[in-house]
Amino acid sequence: MEKLLIKGAHVLDPSRGIDAVMDLLIENGHIAALGPPGSLVAEETLDAHGKRVVPGFVDMHTHLREPGYEYKETIRTGTAAAAAGGFTSVACMANTQPVNDNRTVTEYILEKARLEGSANVYPIGAVSKGLRGEELAEIGEMAEAGIVAISDDGQPVRDSHLMRRALEYASMFGLPVISHCEDKSLCPGGVMNESFVSTELGLNPMPNACEEVMVARDILLAELTRSRLHVAHVSTAGSIHLVRDAKRRGVPVTCEVTPHHLFLTDEAVRSFDTATKVNPPLRTAADGAALREGLRDGTIDAIATDHAPHEQSSKELDFSMAPFGLIGLETAFPLCFRLVKEGVLTLPQLIAKMTIEPARILSIPKGSFAIGSDADLTILDLEKSYAIDVGKFRSRSRNCPFGGWEVQGKVVCTLLAGRIVYEAENAREHSVQAARSSQCLP
Repeated sequence: MEKLLIKGAHVLDPSRGIDAVMDLLIENGHIAALGPPGSLVAEETLDAHGKRVVPGFVDMHTHLREPGYEYKETIRTGTAAAAAGGFTSVACMANTQPVNDNRTVTEYILEKARLEGSANVYPIGAVSKGLRGEELAEIGEMAEAGIVAISDDGQPVRDSHLMRRALEYASMFGLPVISHCEDKSLCPGGVMNESFVSTELGLNPMPNACEEVMVARDILLAELTRSRLHVAHVSTAGSIHLVRDAKRRGVPVTCEVTPHHLFLTDEAVRSFDTATKVNPPLRTAADGAALREGLRDGTIDAIATDHAPHEQSSKELDFSMAPFGLIGLETAFPLCFRLVKEGVLTLPQLIAKMTIEPARILSIPKGSFAIGSDADLTILDLEKSYAIDVGKFRSRSRNCPFGGWEVQGKVVCTLLAGRIVYEAENAREHSVQAARSSQCLP
């Protein structure tokens, strides 16, 4: 479609302070104009009365698994899941096989995403070759190829000297270093949070300190180098305190939180459901309250899914043997909409933490309806209540602990550069009606 008019929606764009019923005109895949209802005209229209239209969500922490682990997820299935969750941009971690530690792998991911993706894909390069923590990866050539950050996520950078050099070198290319903060020497064989629950269940513990020690170290290194540090998946009250204090001192540090650390505690592990085995582990209710306060006061900059798909057979192993990780792209918004209903965040604040804030951290031109920007947008029905049905997910994997949860707030349509890449079942019965050409859906 050369032109598409989205009519009568409540447009919400925190990056531009827009929060009003408007018409939005898309032309050649870009935002062409916004205006009062009835002020814009196009032959093709999409009626979104009663719905919210927001910039497409940006997930800065996704595992797409390709290349190498296509039996867990592929770029095709992972970005289809992203679109179903309202995400139009995802940044994928480097722990593939081969590891994304060089130009060739970065270029492969970008080309695969161009050919098969239902969302924009931004590769994150490795800090170290092979994620072994011994020698810096080819950061310069990956930056030229198109990475947006570096991270050994899945593994901590144990060597403090290597981490310092990574921060210094990344800053030369304007890249943040995304840190998986974990001191493995403090939690050998750990599989869940250290608490009364771990003692009762007889599972090897992972104390809060194994995260907080590394958060403290990396903040000090960021302060030393004046380089940008982003702390992935913060999970403890102590980590929030350290980041909050660092920000007050002017350290260039940002951080993210996942929905599962906000809405689950270590009590969920009593089920021995391996979908609750994540790293960092599910913590206590007190930690969850600290995470909410961190969102409320701005200490936490972004919400990210840490979407980590696994094949079913590996998650059917004993809890101690199963791999860490759960999938989160298709459940993130309805879960996080609870934060609005609980009064933790306003709706504009929630949308900002899922759009413009992660985009700013990664320095990508997304998360905004600025005139001329790509028409990446998500249409939401905030009144729709439903039960999460894992069986209908677009992801190849099913390791999700939220199946059957009653939630409110549904993604009904996702557009990528003005092209519909996801439309919910019965969306048209809920007043989202599009006159579409045959090429609108993949």
